[in-house]
Amino acid sequence: MCRNITELRGLEPPATDEEIEAAARQFVRKVSGLRQPPPAAAGAFEAAVAEVSASVHRLLRELPARRQPPGTVPPLRRPEVRARLER
Repeated sequence: MCRNITELRGLEPPATDEEIEAAARQFVRKVSGLRQPPPAAAGAFEAAVAEVSASVHRLLRELPARRQPPGTVPPLRRPEVRARLER
């Protein structure tokens, strides 16, 4: 499940709020089965994203640092990907 969510622990500089929220949003989409929630469920969907983001922030803060960065760098951190998205 969620094989496309990138590992955020051990990045230098640390994962940004934007990267953590993107991972949380992808997780909530996966478990809910909804890419875009219906208007009636939008509040619950966004609340879930906020709760997962807060949990990830706590987790990353409390886990010991890694000696080696993860094998993949989150797409939002790759300059070539950011440049492609900004076009």
